[in-house]
Amino acid sequence: MRTRTILGTLAALALLTACGGGDEESTAENKPSKAPSLSAEEREKIREDAGLPSPTDEQKAAYIKALNAIDADIVHGKDEKAIDRGINQCSSIKRYDDEAKLVEMTNSRFSSPSAPEGHGEAIAKQILKATHENLCPDF
Repeated sequence: MRTRTILGTLAALALLTACGGGDEESTAENKPSKAPSLSAEEREKIREDAGLPSPTDEQKAAYIKALNAIDADIVHGKDEKAIDRGINQCSSIKRYDDEAKLVEMTNSRFSSPSAPEGHGEAIAKQILKATHENLCPDF
């Protein structure tokens, strides 16, 4: 039963960032359906139920600064999206011990308009480290 609750919570968490998926322009043919809006409190509750971190404003700022120091294209002006991706990456960090798998997942998760397939292994390793250190150091 706990597994179902966790899976349901993770599915709800995916709604926080997954709808529309990419950064491409919307057109009549590929316009994504609008995801239901969640309040900040609802988002925090979902994260708490899933055992994910709720970073402070200071942690978020340090995280964005760290990502921008690696490459500004990682965030590409979308701080909240980068933070949501980081929190999702924390769920992977919590779940997997395999660094190669985590790097691969990081590369897939942190795409941008100029890097739709990710930024490559070397940058993904740096993103993973910044995520772990700033958003979920206890994992």
